[in-house]
Amino acid sequence: MSPLSLLRLLWLRGQLLRHDHWTRARLQAHQARALEALRVYAYARSRFYQRFHRGLESRPLAELPVLTKAALMERFDDLVSDPSVRLEDAEAHLARLQEGEHGLYLGRYRVNATSGSTGRRGLFLYNSVEWLHVLASYARSNAWGGAEVGLTRRMRTAVVSTTVPWHQSAMVGASVRGWFVPTLCLDAADPLPGLVERLNAWQPRTLVAYASTARSLAVEQLEGRLKIAPKTVFSASEVLTDEARKLIARAWGSQPFDVYGATETAAIASECEHHEGLHLFEDLVITEVVDQDHRPVPPGEWGDKVLVTVLFSRTQPLIRYEMSDRVRLAPRECPSGKPYAMIGGIQGRLEEVLHLPAATGGEVAIHPNVFHEVMDRTPTAGWQVVHDPGGLRVLLVGQENPTVAEDLAKLLREALSARGAAPVPVAVSWADSIPKSLLGKAPLVKSNRPRADKP
Repeated sequence: MSPLSLLRLLWLRGQLLRHDHWTRARLQAHQARALEALRVYAYARSRFYQRFHRGLESRPLAELPVLTKAALMERFDDLVSDPSVRLEDAEAHLARLQEGEHGLYLGRYRVNATSGSTGRRGLFLYNSVEWLHVLASYARSNAWGGAEVGLTRRMRTAVVSTTVPWHQSAMVGASVRGWFVPTLCLDAADPLPGLVERLNAWQPRTLVAYASTARSLAVEQLEGRLKIAPKTVFSASEVLTDEARKLIARAWGSQPFDVYGATETAAIASECEHHEGLHLFEDLVITEVVDQDHRPVPPGEWGDKVLVTVLFSRTQPLIRYEMSDRVRLAPRECPSGKPYAMIGGIQGRLEEVLHLPAATGGEVAIHPNVFHEVMDRTPTAGWQVVHDPGGLRVLLVGQENPTVAEDLAKLLREALSARGAAPVPVAVSWADSIPKSLLGKAPLVKSNRPRADKP
């Protein structure tokens, strides 16, 4: 990152941090102005929105239709505001990135892609101004966690996520890397001993990692193989369970900072120093927590999805875009006095809800927190629950222990029965590590069982 780019980033981050001292009324007024500007821009430049919102231009946000990933990708060329952008060309650009080439699409756009774990990959474009907002959203999280950077202050950082070039975390790491932010980017899918060796040599002051990876690294630190002393640890991209949080705090002497983000939005919410929930970045993204029918869910209750409206999006306007994350708004305020609404919990994606045969017939939905509550009490360095056609398969990291397996299977069957599930086979096995995706993620709960309602 050049000094000029860093100056621009620091200026925008400073603007965002000043918003922390706004009143709730001032934040909402800012949000209303930004939403109006986004809609005016989209209606003037996007053929898709001219049709999608026809007759609704003056209606409130909650009355607008929901944009799905399928619709976005099917109408990609009409939705973007730049008529020179074509999905076929953007896909070819990503393929060249994968082959090791560098550069911007059309000389001006960064192209990020989702992994496709929910069934279909999505492409998202950012011009230079939008990308600055992406970086500033994460820089705000860093500032809340005490990981400051400036022209006279370097922030030695290690990011353990993915090095796949089209993924946002890899692009963010590449964008900020430089003299002011010396950054080591590691792939979470690499063998753990190699990660430990490189981290020991690097000695980061700030550690950013997937939640599952941060948990594994904490175990390595506690067992003496990893020997680093980060001032701040940030967890991202996966559910940070209570047990993982405790391990990280034991390993490095302070609570990790949970950051909730997505390729489509950049950072959506983050913890502050009070660790009593995640503050929504409502000056950048409007987040609606809704049920399956897109009706708003009150604070304290789990939603089935979130709808996001990205206030700084212009190249690819996102208005009420649907994501399958299951979150719960917090009914309380944070002692920090920040004006933002708060998330009280994140369960993961709707796809991580397992549908098991019910004791009374039909199916019952088992949410990920049911497994978190049982598995987090199990003595293991890592775990994963997989729903196969024949039942549940539980994978544990560590030394094989038949007593642990028997007790765990019994606890899981009891927990599932208490939620109305019929008896289900539970097989427990051990491995050296949890299998990871291309992007290095290790989902805690996943299903390999096809469902009739999935395309």
